[in-house]
Amino acid sequence: MRQIHVLHENAVWVEPLAAELDRRNLPWTEWFLHTGTFDLSRPPPDGVFYNRMSASSHTRDHRFSAELTASVLAWLTRWGRRVVNGPSALDLEISKVRQYAALESAGIATPRSVLVAGRNTILEAARAHFPASPVILKPNRGGKGLGVQLFHTIEGLAGYVASEDYIEPVDGLLLLQEYIRAPRPVITRAEFVGGRFVYAVEVDTSEGFELCPADVCAVGDGACPVGEQPAHKFTIVEGIDPALRVRLERFLAGNGIDVAGIEFISDADGRIHVYDVNTNTNYNADAEMRAGRAGTGYSGMGALAEYLGEELTRTLRAAA
Repeated sequence: MRQIHVLHENAVWVEPLAAELDRRNLPWTEWFLHTGTFDLSRPPPDGVFYNRMSASSHTRDHRFSAELTASVLAWLTRWGRRVVNGPSALDLEISKVRQYAALESAGIATPRSVLVAGRNTILEAARAHFPASPVILKPNRGGKGLGVQLFHTIEGLAGYVASEDYIEPVDGLLLLQEYIRAPRPVITRAEFVGGRFVYAVEVDTSEGFELCPADVCAVGDGACPVGEQPAHKFTIVEGIDPALRVRLERFLAGNGIDVAGIEFISDADGRIHVYDVNTNTNYNADAEMRAGRAGTGYSGMGALAEYLGEELTRTLRAAA
């Protein structure tokens, strides 16, 4: 039976998509990629494969799920299976450095960033590159905004690096990044499905950088701990600048990304800086409800379910 195969490592995040797939009577199954056995000499099942592997999988005791997924995607593509968010998408999901290189190559500005390898090199790099300005420290492979911290002084950064609170990045790599002071404490996250813009959401950043929009985040679930949320932290807005939209869609097409949430911020001069590409994107049901999108094909998961259904139909026709 040809069906939609959802590849993931977090069952909680699959539930909203499952509801939309079931609402449309689409045949689907899930692959929980934490452990498993795969005969590489034999073809995979037929159907469409949707990769939902997250850069934050290691925070849920799934340390090697991303590496396992990369191997499974290689197997799927070797046999010509249709993969939504294939190997290139996963590669950018798990590395901010490679994300920024791809964005800059597409003519999209990113914040000035310095790659740092090794805890004992962080302060030296900060003094050399950000001697008198606030700096953001973030893991190269993160997810959900976890581990992203703003330091206004070198002394503050030094205190953190020397403390027991310091978190070693899972791949050993960190970024020191310029702090972009926005006119308002908000960032914008543009959602794309099938490589096309669906909607944008403004996110209130006044309480920090952990910006996961999933509903489990809003209740402080251990899968994405963000604490108490301000009222309407996520608000859907009409759209984004048309020229930016075109550039972002071209970037996605050029990098084999079908589904993504792209986060950006405007500086005081109105210049846009893209700082994150989430290929395992989630959507906030409360914001969609307030915007009249919940339960429709104009919601994030609704649009995604319809896209996967269309891809399955296209695959079936091609095989006929």
